[in-house]
Amino acid sequence: MSDEWRANIDALEQTAHSMIALGGELDAADWARPTECPGWSVQDQYAHILGIERWLLGEAPDGEPRTVANTALDVEAFRSWPPDKVVGELRGVIERRVASLRSGAVDLAQVVTTPFGRDMPYGDFMAHRAFDVWMHEQDVRRATGRPGNLDGPAAEVSARILGGLLPLIVGKRARPEPGQSVVVETPGRCWCVEMGADRRGRLAEEPREPTVRLRMGWETFFRLGGGRVDPADAEVQITGDGDLAGRVLAGMAVTP
Repeated sequence: MSDEWRANIDALEQTAHSMIALGGELDAADWARPTECPGWSVQDQYAHILGIERWLLGEAPDGEPRTVANTALDVEAFRSWPPDKVVGELRGVIERRVASLRSGAVDLAQVVTTPFGRDMPYGDFMAHRAFDVWMHEQDVRRATGRPGNLDGPAAEVSARILGGLLPLIVGKRARPEPGQSVVVETPGRCWCVEMGADRRGRLAEEPREPTVRLRMGWETFFRLGGGRVDPADAEVQITGDGDLAGRVLAGMAVTP
């Protein structure tokens, strides 16, 4: 097992355990609170994670593959369950999942088609599982007023995924002119994307005077990436080309 794949599994375990512990703090009103995922309550967030991880273990009873088109499948299936049963089931599923991943029972080098439609080695896919669980954990934390776990393994994996998608966001969605550059800054992190002559965006060294610089909080950054906040409502400091900045912000949502 590579160090990166091991870190991906560690990140999944860390955020899942954090989400399970958080579930033990919630009261009846908390479980019913709406979250930034349209139509989903706090309990629906837990149901989604439970359903996906149970399916990946081969324990889903319906035999249906999980895709971005049927994310409501597990949400609806577990809505009638008491919250403590959902959390208890999730705890057991995560224990079995992590044990399976670490034991060698899962071939991490096998290329699989992910629920979001991309093919990649299973070990790389685990980074996206950590990202998904962490994003939903943050949804629950914001909905219930319990901030936390904004740093650590799962946050680092999420930053790597979102930062790695900035060339796509800038190059294909914002479409600056060749030679123009976009710098995105959060506290402790900085990415620069430069538009090449072939009109492809690439991560690059930060120039002295980028075409546009976007400064924002870490939570604002991943909420934009997750489509959790309208760019017009996001607190972002813009320096430089305002039109290009607007196009970048409008294209930042990368999760379904």
